Amino acid sequence: MTVFRFLSHSFFLLFGVLVIVTVFSSCRGGSGSGNTLVVGMELAYPPFEMRGPDNEPDGISVRMAEDLAAFMGKELEIRDVEWNGIIPALQSGKIDLIISSMTRTPERERAIAFSDGYVTNGLCMLVGNDSSIQTIDDLEPGKARVAVKMATTGHQWATSNLSGVELIKLDEAAKCALEVVQGKADAFIYDQISIYQFWKQNEEKTRPILSPIREETWAIGLRREDEALLVEVNAFLKSYREAGKFDELGLQYMAEQKAAFESMGVPFIFH
Repeated sequence: MTVFRFLSHSFFLLFGVLVIVTVFSSCRGGSGSGNTLVVGMELAYPPFEMRGPDNEPDGISVRMAEDLAAFMGKELEIRDVEWNGIIPALQSGKIDLIISSMTRTPERERAIAFSDGYVTNGLCMLVGNDSSIQTIDDLEPGKARVAVKMATTGHQWATSNLSGVELIKLDEAAKCALEVVQGKADAFIYDQISIYQFWKQNEEKTRPILSPIREETWAIGLRREDEALLVEVNAFLKSYREAGKFDELGLQYMAEQKAAFESMGVPFIFH
């Protein structure tokens, strides 16, 4: 009878451990060693991360993710993650990678690892069409009001460098642009591609200042411990670059922007 009780107790203990392990694994979601590559991105940043007419993920980053998964011999799952939660989603294992036009910064490098860079972009400004502002130095402390999207490099840079300037911190880039359109903000600091697009949508009321305040590099985000995955991602980026795939995506998704930037002498470089 004692042996039977011992065996029964051991069986249920083992069963409980297996259930806990299974639940934990399923909650983790992303798994770089599984058959599916789970990529996180915020689908609100055309032409890189967006939804197409069929509401399916589309854009340069989506095509990159598809080609990366094929390079690794895996299926692809794309998860639409809000920007403020995208690094925590990576850290908690809900996704394997971040491919979301993310700038590699010292602050972010303290939390996660990054691949080699694949785009050089820059921070710039959207201002009112009748504004006298020409450069960042024209934002006068105590008077100027600047819109920034929270948790972006524009937000971080403005916080560190625009002492005395009032920051209007919002959760969506479109809301920031609207502040300029409505005259509630003197400028909106964001990346060049987005500023160009917001200007094209509001040409009568806004003006872009596309000369970069500072240049930035976009890279793929990974967990620090995923060293083998980092090697594989960098090998993919190297082969992708050498095959001219970045240039193909640029022509497919942003030929107008690239031509406009070239005519203005403003660099936007896949590398």
